[in-house]
Amino acid sequence: MPLCVLSRSSQIPAHLTRTSISAICTGPDWTHAYIKGRVVHKDALVPLDDDDFILKAVIQDVDSAPNTTCPEASIKMLLMGSLAKDFSRTVNLGDVVVASGFSVSKSSTVKQKHHPYSLLLSGEFASVYVCSPEVNSVVTRRRSPKAKVSDLQPEVNSVVTRNTASKALRETKKIKYTYSQLDELEVGTRVNVYGVVVFFKQPFKSSGTDYCTSLKITDQSNQKIGCSIFLAKLEEHPKLFQVGDIIRMHRVKVSRFNDSISLINTFGFSAVTFDGTVGEPVEPRTSSQSYHFDSDDQRKVEELRAWSSCQTLLPVPCSTTLSTVQPSAYFDLTCQLLAKAPIDSSCVLLRVWDGTRCPHPLLKVLVEPGVTDGPSSFSHERENLIANVLVYDNHVEVASQLKPGDFLRIYNLRAFPGSNKVPGVACSHPAEQDHLAFHLHGGTTYGRGIKVLPQTNSAVQELKRVIEGFIQEEDNSAMMEVWGTPPESINTMPMSTDSITETTCRHNLDSVTLSEVKRSNPGQVHHVRVQIKSYQPQKLHQSLKLFCDKCSTMQDLPDEDHVLGLFSAASHDMGPCSAPVWALSGQVQLPSEPAGPSDLSLYFSSQLMSEGKNKQLMFLKGASLAQVKTLSASYLNIVPVRSTGGQLTLLDLSAPVLFRGRRRFYGCKKCSNPAVREPSVEGVEEVSGQLVAEALGVELLRYVLLLRLELQDSSGSLDVLLWRDAELFFNVSAADAASSQEAQNHICQTMNSLCPPEGSKARRPWLDMCLVSYQTKDDGGSNETVYQICHTTLSKASPEPDPA
Repeated sequence: MPLCVLSRSSQIPAHLTRTSISAICTGPDWTHAYIKGRVVHKDALVPLDDDDFILKAVIQDVDSAPNTTCPEASIKMLLMGSLAKDFSRTVNLGDVVVASGFSVSKSSTVKQKHHPYSLLLSGEFASVYVCSPEVNSVVTRRRSPKAKVSDLQPEVNSVVTRNTASKALRETKKIKYTYSQLDELEVGTRVNVYGVVVFFKQPFKSSGTDYCTSLKITDQSNQKIGCSIFLAKLEEHPKLFQVGDIIRMHRVKVSRFNDSISLINTFGFSAVTFDGTVGEPVEPRTSSQSYHFDSDDQRKVEELRAWSSCQTLLPVPCSTTLSTVQPSAYFDLTCQLLAKAPIDSSCVLLRVWDGTRCPHPLLKVLVEPGVTDGPSSFSHERENLIANVLVYDNHVEVASQLKPGDFLRIYNLRAFPGSNKVPGVACSHPAEQDHLAFHLHGGTTYGRGIKVLPQTNSAVQELKRVIEGFIQEEDNSAMMEVWGTPPESINTMPMSTDSITETTCRHNLDSVTLSEVKRSNPGQVHHVRVQIKSYQPQKLHQSLKLFCDKCSTMQDLPDEDHVLGLFSAASHDMGPCSAPVWALSGQVQLPSEPAGPSDLSLYFSSQLMSEGKNKQLMFLKGASLAQVKTLSASYLNIVPVRSTGGQLTLLDLSAPVLFRGRRRFYGCKKCSNPAVREPSVEGVEEVSGQLVAEALGVELLRYVLLLRLELQDSSGSLDVLLWRDAELFFNVSAADAASSQEAQNHICQTMNSLCPPEGSKARRPWLDMCLVSYQTKDDGGSNETVYQICHTTLSKASPEPDPA
């Protein structure tokens, strides 16, 4: 907007709020603010090129004394373009002006007696409103009956002309920029240009204090021009995501470097970038608060898109997916960051995925416990899709600023075959020494680097569709369906000051309120200070679940009566059965039952006899559940079997597949292919439950604890899950809770202390917690944000679990 001379019929826009000159600083958003001051200094107008000007002026707060020496009572203004031209022609020393639409920067000539910041007024939203003494004088003289019309007419016409012109400019102003073809550039001139990006490097630290972006552009002239952009802040650099993007640059200087024409940014430089894909929306990408963009610019972008799509001179982007990557290849990867962890001072591990599975075995990297930012483990299916990217040297600084959930494009990534050749990295198993690692070398060769992509990026939208398709296959909804309706809210909320929990994560985060957590986007980590208002299930034994790491399904523990019925049916199976060739039939003293079965058969692996009687792997047919429970106190490994078609088979997988002391092991019906087979025990000191399960073709289910807690603070309440880190929270394993009464008592006592029963005089303690948020699909297919407690443990010691 140009300069406007205020009259009785014109006013400062009502949406603007006045602020004082002394309050000006960097950081706040000054979009809807204005300052008012008296012009105490005004430089001459300086032309920059044919259509651009710059002017420096100093204004002083109108409420301060005229000769004040207070350094913050006056401030320097830099005016650009037509606004500078209008200001030079219209404003005089002593005039009172109002400035809005400005940006604030550190003053480059700060002295002890000057304001530390200066104002930049540039672009279509920058405005200056003037109320000069001359205008006031004219208005007064127009009211005097003694004044002659002929005396007043020239000045009145002048004011009317300026007001009319200002109004016309406000309503119809169209800034016109002239753009130069790349084959018409002359050394020493300042130009505005459009170009298609054929090469670029992410901003890197220059030898000075600035960051440098290096790129090369071309246009319909087929001339390729290199550009160097030096800016102090990373966020001010052009937002380039891939070769083929279109960039518009204002006020760049044409220079000669190594016998070639190149462009470099100068004072007042601005850049706007666009997606270069034909058919995509023409949406400007810029960090500027204001910029010029009209139909001519849109036409120019579309012309360049159409031209570049037909050119073979543009490099073909080497972006690929994990499903198509080949060993030793260099490629660009668009992915989502799930977690990260430092390896050492010069290397960071990024755990990423793109929803596809690499066809080659991938490296698993060992990291120190407790250093991972983000989840430390994932479901079995998701782990198969995760790639470990090792980021080195100058890229560590950028990687350290990334947050789990960010969508990234990693440029010039190498698929590195042979993890034993990767310096400074230990693989998790010797067999993985030839697995594929992903390695982002140091330096900026071939544009090497990392860029965070915005949510609106077309590649991100496609990536989200692929990832959401995978997430739909995960049975996260089962985790939500096991809960009933939470109890009614408790009105009383006793207070205490000490926290009895502590966070074990390394997130450098300040505590936020629950209302702030709910307003945040999914995929973030938060620290909160809360109390537990209620929890589900109230019968804590129902919080014990069975979880399959392979298919990510969760289920309740089988009902004891149902298991009893399965054993009863199997014990009455009197059909003939031939023992396997690897097993010997033996006799053992079985506990009797009134009306117990008469056909009890015992099979055990002969290879385990030397381990001692209590170490034998026993296959027991015809015993009741009570008999198996009694025997399991003396025999370590008991597998219940039945006879089917003359062969030994396992019971239905709703029943335990293995008894080890008081512990029961269950199998996943979906992922198991059960069969009675002899386990290979060569070189094994002790038979484990996993070894037996693998021999039987059974995918074991893992005991987990699952609770829903209703948290509260002064801002409101929030339902969260306690699941993956529940064992860390209670200092008790879920497997112990399934078999140890002492461990069960510990969990009950803990919850009673954290959330005392209604009517109790005990006060709810304050808890420091770490929360992570993510999205799932509800039954209706809509996105639902879920919050989960992670990296949080009770600071008090827990009772020792009863060894089973």
